[in-house]
Amino acid sequence: MPELPDVETLLDAAVTALGGTRREGQAEMAAAVADAVAAQEHLVVQAGTGTGKSLAYLVPAVRHAFAEETTVVVSTATLALQRQLIERDLPRLAAALAPLLGREPTFAILKGRRNYLCRQKLSGAGEAAEDPDTELFDPRQLSAMGRQVKRLHEWAEETETGDRDDLVPGVGDLAWRQVSVAGNECIGAAACPFGQECFAELAREVAGEADIVVTNHALLAIDAMQGYHILPEHPVLVVDEAHELVDRVTSVATAALGDRAVSAAAKRAARLVEPDATERLGEAADGLALMVADLDPGRLDHIDEGLAGAVAAVRDSAHACITAVKSVSAEGDADTTAVRRRTLAALDEVHDAAVRLLESFEPPLRDRTSVVWLAKGPRTAPALHVAPLGVGGLLREKLFGDRTTVLTSATLALGGGFGALAAQWGLGRRTDTAAADGGQGEGGEKGAERTDDADTAAGEPRWRGLDVGSPFDHRRSGILYVARHLPPPGRDGLDERYLKEIEELIGAAGGRTLGLFSSMRAASAAAEEMRERLDLPILCQGEDSTGQLVERFAADEQSCLFGTLSLWQGVDVPGPSLQLVIVDRIPFPRPDDPLASARQRSIGAHGGNGFMAVAATHAALLLAQGTGRLLRSTDDRGVIAVLDPRLATARYGGFLRSSLPPYWETGDPEVARGALRRLDALAAERRPAPAAAG
Repeated sequence: MPELPDVETLLDAAVTALGGTRREGQAEMAAAVADAVAAQEHLVVQAGTGTGKSLAYLVPAVRHAFAEETTVVVSTATLALQRQLIERDLPRLAAALAPLLGREPTFAILKGRRNYLCRQKLSGAGEAAEDPDTELFDPRQLSAMGRQVKRLHEWAEETETGDRDDLVPGVGDLAWRQVSVAGNECIGAAACPFGQECFAELAREVAGEADIVVTNHALLAIDAMQGYHILPEHPVLVVDEAHELVDRVTSVATAALGDRAVSAAAKRAARLVEPDATERLGEAADGLALMVADLDPGRLDHIDEGLAGAVAAVRDSAHACITAVKSVSAEGDADTTAVRRRTLAALDEVHDAAVRLLESFEPPLRDRTSVVWLAKGPRTAPALHVAPLGVGGLLREKLFGDRTTVLTSATLALGGGFGALAAQWGLGRRTDTAAADGGQGEGGEKGAERTDDADTAAGEPRWRGLDVGSPFDHRRSGILYVARHLPPPGRDGLDERYLKEIEELIGAAGGRTLGLFSSMRAASAAAEEMRERLDLPILCQGEDSTGQLVERFAADEQSCLFGTLSLWQGVDVPGPSLQLVIVDRIPFPRPDDPLASARQRSIGAHGGNGFMAVAATHAALLLAQGTGRLLRSTDDRGVIAVLDPRLATARYGGFLRSSLPPYWETGDPEVARGALRRLDALAAERRPAPAAAG
């Protein structure tokens, strides 16, 4: 193989071919990724909006894949970024680098098996109608599902990928479940009569030959922790949107146990074995339902004798069913084999959840590594959940142990450093920070962190942290206004003084406002009030699909969009349609959040500051993400208005503010409103004049 060009040459060629300009932060990040891969050292890199971080990691990833004839895996948290990489960034990059590399780099996307249509399940005549899960839904839902399943059968004859995302318009989850299987439900390509045509297996084959494979954090966690090994061997892993990694891994590592799932597993087993065992499991489901009926939802620090007995009955009867089902022979009968496999998967999930629940209560409270809670509500079937208090150990052992990992996002340096998230990932303690460039970077302070020899000797992974800054001049482009004169937020909805502040800010901005609220109730209440007070279009999350609302907001400069969590991270509206971001309160986790409260208590019990490690870190991450909606291009200008005075007055306020870019700060409401009026007037001057009539 001829000698490959270096990363700098490849990056310059890619940027030129794509019509861009060289960005120092992008070049610095690309060089750091290449160095980390060469040194087999983990890298944590913060790259602010506008840096072009996708190219900064894709170029060295492609070069490494070529040099070592291997595959590099890129994991993302959101479908939007997956699509951007597969449909835009990678095709353009491959075409740009082909002349220098001798061929076009290849790439593929790989998702969990549940995302692909299963030909074997599709062929099971009558199986969907007999699915015990469908008994939970009313006849109208089942009728709609039947029409959607018919459409899926027709689509199966023409699709080349079987990928759910390629079906437009899509179908509901209930319908899709009738034609797909999870990884633990699959009988395997060797035993399946459709093994040679399996969409999931074909996707795996394509991925195994690709230079770059794009996947998601959930599948990454399943592959690393549950032993299915769906992804090809990959000595280098890039984790984009790395601020989401802990939550996604925690979700995969969480088990649930509810009477409906137990009953469904019993009904599945009843098709294969004698009724004695399945009747016991059905009775155990009834007992579990009875025991949780009078319990309040929330964290369970202790388990009483009745509930423990009900869970133990589920465990034991599920084990008996598993033994009975395993004794059923299915040689030569693919349909029976498939039913048997799916039945065992349902029974295993019930049994394993029951085991984990009971084991989690065995250690003393201070020494527990799991948390249990009961979730139920008007639209939520009662279920017990068990989750790990932390996933750092899992990540350290399963994800970082035998490969080089690059973790990147626009928001990783919380409180001015990487220590908070590094601890959650299991990368070790926060280390000293030294300026990477001798001082201020273009977009703010840039710095590097590296584990020291003591950390490495203790068995913790070697890692380096780097902040490459941002091309935005935050001090000149954005104002951080904290309403110090307002009272701290209360629990009884938005105070009239908060509503008045919102009204005056939006009035000064002439619309152009994204309102980020701590709850849907607060967002809806604010929207209703502003519709009464302002002659401007006020959009509110939940009134249409989020995508449609964002499109309408971007198209009308006078409109405002109010909402909650998904808007904190999912809105990208450059230009004059968004010049004011309002945050009603610091986004701490709810005090009754079972997982956050248990993690906070556990850290405190072992001598740490649980509030700062959990609640403040959670709030800092969301604040950085939410306020990052303001500046999406180098021409953007605007104001971030945080109505919660604690950001300026509380002891933890400095930690939160240092997690944000270096905006110009003020506590004077007239300064904020004056800036918004000027921006509104400037945008009005630039707006094209209406066409003359006739």
